[in-house]
Amino acid sequence: MISSMDPQKKFGLSRTVSFILFLILTKDLSCSAFGGSGQDETGAIEEEYEAAHNQIADTISTYVSEIEDMEEEEGEMVQKKGNQFVVNDQPFYVNGFNTYWLMVFAADESTRGKVSEVFKQAASVGMTVCRTWAFNDGQWRALQKSPSVYDEEVFKALDFVVSEARKYKIRLILSLTNNWEAYGGKAQYVKWGKAAGLNLTSDDDFFSHPTLRSYYKAHVKMVLNRVNTFTNITYKNDPTIFAWELMNEPRCTSDPTGDKLQDWIQDMAVYVKSIDPKHLVEIGLEGFYGPSTPQRVQFNPNTYAQQVGTDFIRNHQVLGVDFASVHVYPDSWISQAISDKHLPFVTSWMEAHIEDAEKYLGMPVVFAEFGVSAKDPGYNSTYRDTLINTVYKAILNSTKKGGSGAGSLLWQVFPDGTDYMDDGYAIVLSKSASTSSIISLQSTRLALFNSRCSWKCHWGCKKKKELEKIIDHDEL
Repeated sequence: MISSMDPQKKFGLSRTVSFILFLILTKDLSCSAFGGSGQDETGAIEEEYEAAHNQIADTISTYVSEIEDMEEEEGEMVQKKGNQFVVNDQPFYVNGFNTYWLMVFAADESTRGKVSEVFKQAASVGMTVCRTWAFNDGQWRALQKSPSVYDEEVFKALDFVVSEARKYKIRLILSLTNNWEAYGGKAQYVKWGKAAGLNLTSDDDFFSHPTLRSYYKAHVKMVLNRVNTFTNITYKNDPTIFAWELMNEPRCTSDPTGDKLQDWIQDMAVYVKSIDPKHLVEIGLEGFYGPSTPQRVQFNPNTYAQQVGTDFIRNHQVLGVDFASVHVYPDSWISQAISDKHLPFVTSWMEAHIEDAEKYLGMPVVFAEFGVSAKDPGYNSTYRDTLINTVYKAILNSTKKGGSGAGSLLWQVFPDGTDYMDDGYAIVLSKSASTSSIISLQSTRLALFNSRCSWKCHWGCKKKKELEKIIDHDEL
């Protein structure tokens, strides 16, 4: 069971909701306030504000009490029901974030507190899911020092990450290896293979060579069967874990047909499920369309995207894959400089994948990485907020229709004092008031959607309509 929410967390949720409502009300009343021409209007404005505040606050307080009661009972795995996620048979929409380095920070006592800090800050704005690495292959502070040889202290650091997420009621998507060389990934597996005398010519041999597949499977087995030293809960039985991700951004450029990667996905998805049938599984794809759907490649950001060996629809039709993953990086895929093409691409890219998840896959889709780099020419924080709002709006448009758009994960959220880890995309919530407000509002909206069934069952139409106004509000 996930531990019940502590009083500070409950207060934080109520405070977050109240803050968002304050922003909404302030904006709604600001036109008349600033348009007024005398003190006579001030009293009327204040009375209007107080009446409106009391009305919506009453609605929200009822809702907050209900959702807190529901959260007390949360201890179930996140499951898939059709094209939606559910917990205890209630809808579960994702507003979350990435912080990939949590395990490495937890391995050092001097930085371990940053793990708690980022979870606390993310929870304070209503975020409920974090995606992070459950691997570090052969690198500094490696989890897996060589095939099937682990550093127990680093494993305990991962245990700490899972236990802290549990404490703050944040669920984890744990990625099991990397396509890229950072933190080892497939290149490190190939190095291990060469050291063992294997005849390997490409990092993509990771996907096809039986020995390298056995190395990866051994890692999967080790992680899934790990008993957490802080909670004494086996990972494969822990509802804190939202899902397993096979690989961060897999690509197999040596085989543009996609057959090699497809075979690997088929093998590994079934293998993960054979050990852990309870948790959800996703691939970790960026979402590029491939040879099986030539009619969809028009939505790719560039022509190279269809040559990297991935195939969004075909890959996600594999047995054992529960939901689709998509990443959103116009500044990496279209142009580094901010341009007028970026936001329209974000909308069309997301809408295409939501449509495919509904029509062809019958599963939820999570936009598991999105963001913009402060290093991009033309960047400013206003544009970042606009990009985030564009992503959030696409999710809301889907949820309103009961569609497959199941949520999104910002890349990435950092606590204070970790600027030296920033790749340009980091959001420090304490230093980003406007962005924090946008995130809070999205969290509130999705939380309301999560309990929409409850509204229909026992809430009157008036209160339901008041809550739906908050969901539909175009604040920020």
